[in-house]
Amino acid sequence: MAIHAGPEPALCPIPTSPEAPVSHTIIPFTMDRRRNPRITAMLPVRIWGVDTNALPFMQLATVRNISSSGAVVQGIRRRIQPGEVLEVQSGDDKAQFKVVWVGRTGTSREGEIGLETLPAEPCLWDHDLSRYSELVGTG
Repeated sequence: MAIHAGPEPALCPIPTSPEAPVSHTIIPFTMDRRRNPRITAMLPVRIWGVDTNALPFMQLATVRNISSSGAVVQGIRRRIQPGEVLEVQSGDDKAQFKVVWVGRTGTSREGEIGLETLPAEPCLWDHDLSRYSELVGTG
């Protein structure tokens, strides 16, 4: 039995097979702090929120990878604070996410943010992950 320091984020089911196609590769657990495996993806999304200057914004971005507890989004042009809640739309589906990290300016992570699924929100990646699962097969 695991002991958790706080409430667990909502989890989306994800396929876990080493035979995943290259464009939908599952990143195996390594010596890092990740709790869940990642699926590499390039999914277009629309993001709404408030930047560090308290100005509302909407922009298009790309989800770079997905896990059952969140996603990494690239192409963010506004400055956003960790802890901010953003609305993300993928296709016709929308959900809110908490920003858990922001890539530093001048690094390879500039323009990237890490998002955590909020407990009461629907899983945006469910349809896409089902498709990935079909591509991967039953393992």
